[in-house]
Amino acid sequence: MALLRFSATVGGYTLISRILGYVRDILIANILGAGAIADAFFVAFKIPNLLRRLFAEGAFNLAFVPLFAGKLEGEGREKAMLFAEQAFAMLFYSLLVLVALAEATMPWLMYVLAPGFADDPAKFELAIALTRISFPYILFISLVSLLGGILNSMHRFAAAAAAPILLNICLIAALIGLARTTETPGHALAIGVSGAGVIQLAFLYGVCRRAGISIRLRLPRLSPEVKRLFVLMAPVAIGAGVAQIGVLIDMIFASHIEGAVSFLYYADRVNQLPLGVIGVAIGTALLPMMTRELKAGGDGLANQNRAMEAALLFALPAAVALMVIAEPLMVVLFERGAFDARASAMSANALIAYAGGLPAFVLIKVLVPAFFAREEPKVPVRIAILCVIANVGLNGILIWPLGHVGVALATSLSGWLNVALLLKALGRRGYYRPDARLKRRIPRMILAAAVMAGLVWLLIWAFGDVFHATLPVRVGALTGLVVSGLIAYAALGRLVGAARLGELRALFRKESGT
Repeated sequence: MALLRFSATVGGYTLISRILGYVRDILIANILGAGAIADAFFVAFKIPNLLRRLFAEGAFNLAFVPLFAGKLEGEGREKAMLFAEQAFAMLFYSLLVLVALAEATMPWLMYVLAPGFADDPAKFELAIALTRISFPYILFISLVSLLGGILNSMHRFAAAAAAPILLNICLIAALIGLARTTETPGHALAIGVSGAGVIQLAFLYGVCRRAGISIRLRLPRLSPEVKRLFVLMAPVAIGAGVAQIGVLIDMIFASHIEGAVSFLYYADRVNQLPLGVIGVAIGTALLPMMTRELKAGGDGLANQNRAMEAALLFALPAAVALMVIAEPLMVVLFERGAFDARASAMSANALIAYAGGLPAFVLIKVLVPAFFAREEPKVPVRIAILCVIANVGLNGILIWPLGHVGVALATSLSGWLNVALLLKALGRRGYYRPDARLKRRIPRMILAAAVMAGLVWLLIWAFGDVFHATLPVRVGALTGLVVSGLIAYAALGRLVGAARLGELRALFRKESGT
């Protein structure tokens, strides 16, 4: 049961989802551009997504997976499944109340979440309407996340990783099939969001049933196990909540700059591809594996080092490549219809700032499981709080001279601060130490990535204005850049010893750490 093989399963499905996400965003950019309807929809989409990260992928899942995996390893399947049903009930009823309260108070919430929209009453009312339509997504997708945590703990990673594909299919279908019949294309997208939540839940529930996992909806009950879950959730919820407040503050700052919410959205979407394929994939596989290894008496260090190595091997070239090809990438992906050359340039500048923090965002996904696998969430939570405070301060400083780019740069800088503090805390507790192989490889990865970036930059210079030619020519030129960069990095990595093919194959074939 190799870490990299599990990560590749998650990453492969994530890659498919992100490619479909780009198709979705190309359609959105073409139809909505970066104007008022786009800004309103992105706020409506971001709010339930932020809460999903807090309740589902954040506090709840990070606390639930170690407890469930520990019960599975120590007490057997029956006790673990009983605990899962109790957790499912608490999550369902809690979020049902949250959705009802949010729907009732949405006009007041919007003054907090996007106060800059209040200067444009039509845009403000549209944001309220779209958020009300899309908000139930939080209920469905949180239950999806719990079911995914159960499957991941049993080393069944494929279904949960594939579920986001359904979201993108639903949004594409909504744009194509509903946009002409609804009040605005934003209404069609909001309907697609909530519909996708229902479909994803039905899909995951069916996969669980076929795997012999039957989750019944019980009345909520505060059993000792559920109380333990809430004890573990409390510090995580505070940290995740503060982190999401930081994201909301980014949105609040951006809402005062026309089009900034959209520029940051498109840039972040591109940056999320390597983050999802690399960081989220490895982190998702690492947490249940480390938990079960620690419960069995191991130390988890080998898995942690190989996860760090794999993460940096792919994240470093991805980061420098995104910084070098940011503008051609935005032009090819989005510049058509309502998305003009100015929107491409503005989004590209934001992407450069986000990409500078990409290796940090990936490393956070790899480092945090070392604490949660040991049921010690307080340290990363305290670090998250400090980094969010730093992010808010940097936002206030950088947004004035740099505009929306300052918001993205503040996020990246606070990400690197998070990594530094996590490494220090892990080393102090003896939970992590880099081995000789990792220390030897990192400088070689940096060298290979830097030389690759220089070669790609020379190719962009040689291509001249080709990225403003016809669409097929632009796509061909971008494909050439990407393929050339991949070949150059692979060759340079092999030449300088950044990675060896045999070792990568070993990570797929056998259990990490053996």
